[in-house]
Amino acid sequence: METKEIQAMLQKQRAYFQSGATLLVEKRIESLQRLKNTILANQDKIEEALRKDLGKSNTESYMCEVGLALSELTYMIRHTRKFAREKRVRTPLSQYVSRSFIKPSPYGVVLIMSPWNYPFMLTIDPLADAIAAGNTVILKPSAYSPHTSAIIEKIIRFAFDPEYVTCITGGRKENQALLEQKFDYIFFTGSKNVGHTVMKKASRYLTPVTLELGGKSPCIVDDSAKIDLAAKRIVFGKYLNCGQTCVAPDYILCDEKVKDHLIQALIREIQRQYGLKPLENAHYGKIINEKHFHRLCSLMDEEKCVYGGQTNHQTLQITPTVFDSITWKDAIMQEEIFGPLLPILTYHDINEAIRTIESHPHTLALYIFSQNKTNIEKIKQHCQFGGGCINDTIIHLATTQMGFGGVGDSGMGSYHGKVGFDTFSHKKSIVDKKTWIDLPMRYQPYKSIYDKMIHFFLK
Repeated sequence: METKEIQAMLQKQRAYFQSGATLLVEKRIESLQRLKNTILANQDKIEEALRKDLGKSNTESYMCEVGLALSELTYMIRHTRKFAREKRVRTPLSQYVSRSFIKPSPYGVVLIMSPWNYPFMLTIDPLADAIAAGNTVILKPSAYSPHTSAIIEKIIRFAFDPEYVTCITGGRKENQALLEQKFDYIFFTGSKNVGHTVMKKASRYLTPVTLELGGKSPCIVDDSAKIDLAAKRIVFGKYLNCGQTCVAPDYILCDEKVKDHLIQALIREIQRQYGLKPLENAHYGKIINEKHFHRLCSLMDEEKCVYGGQTNHQTLQITPTVFDSITWKDAIMQEEIFGPLLPILTYHDINEAIRTIESHPHTLALYIFSQNKTNIEKIKQHCQFGGGCINDTIIHLATTQMGFGGVGDSGMGSYHGKVGFDTFSHKKSIVDKKTWIDLPMRYQPYKSIYDKMIHFFLK
């Protein structure tokens, strides 16, 4: 799409928003329900698109994409009316007699830029929140997942008038053209490098942003952990979607006393969950494209590989792989992996683990496997991270009652459920002052008796 077409679409959406059409709560709920119905009607096509783009099985597509998107929509359909209400708050005595309240209001025209790794869910989830809050939306899905982007565009075209919600496909040219425009809010999910660009472009118009980025999310395993269960849950979280998950455990930081036990447990779990030949497993996906496939291959050190390491260039597949004796100087520790490669590092005591984690950029997620309450508390208190789990991986992402987002280098802002509604809403603080009485102490000429009253009210 050309820049002029994008500008014309933006003008139409702004005019539509200014007409007040999106302010009606009933319209928001009807729109969410129509989107949900359209997704249900196209579920087979969505799953087919995800299989073509990422090799996802129908089970994984529903569990991690379609089902989560439907869950967010259902939650918003049930709660939007309550979230949109004015909330009365206490008025200080000095403002007698008044009614003070907070009114959630949509920002206006919103840009949502979504990634390729969970291309459906990470497009529909923020869209549901933005619609519930009363905004118009321009969606820009990733060019790296073209089949899913195409079905998203079809769904949006069927469910919405373009002045309300529209989907713009394409690549870097379209991204650049969009970021040159003035939006009222930008929601971006993707890499840290592109996040820098989004924030820089948004600053031109002082546009507020939410950035959902990533990082090298650590997974701590201490000497009190239930190793077999830890291995089971780590293997699930690490190799889901072939490791192409922003909150996947990027590396294990393991107490040196249990490292060998953990490695053997991880190998058993990989074999149990994916079979002895994962590349022949119909439920095991693929790397998104050749660029990322070759990048991952360049991170693999054969001498430090203790399990896996097989690749198939034709199918863009890499087996679940484990590396031992890794240090921070290895290539695999210089960037977010975003693939099925699991390096293992060790520590002597929990304080050393904390120092290691805090000496690196803050991550989107952190996981700890432990039965030691003292260790768990230390990690919770002293480590900065977006969110995480105790004795599990990645499941915090799927909880609508909690916000999901990063901190520091891993992003800013959050969404999901009520937090998502708030993200796409400006909260107007309003005082409704009554006219039948007017306290005199704030007006000149000031008098000593009024000073006493002011000191009484304001203390």
